[in-house]
Amino acid sequence: MTKITYIESDGTRHETEAQNGATVMETAIMNGVPGIVAECGGACTCATCHVYVDEEWFDATGGPSHMEEDMLDFAFDVRPTSRLSCQIKVRDELDGLVVHVPTRQG
Repeated sequence: MTKITYIESDGTRHETEAQNGATVMETAIMNGVPGIVAECGGACTCATCHVYVDEEWFDATGGPSHMEEDMLDFAFDVRPTSRLSCQIKVRDELDGLVVHVPTRQG
């Protein structure tokens, strides 16, 4: 299993185990991570699963697609490492991934 750590804006950490093929958003929802709303259920149409990928992991996750970039326009406090967690597929190369949850969703 792939380990993913979600860090809330107050520093609270949630260490999870994810199934390869799932998304970072699905893993957050299944593990009750606060702050990941996911109103659209992962269809990349709401920007309520916004996260900041830890800088050391950004190359591994890759940048957003054009569609994801368009949706990030609706997210709160977008930063250079912003991604929609519904668009990051879990795979072996992401074992140890760290993402930060914004103070609120867009």
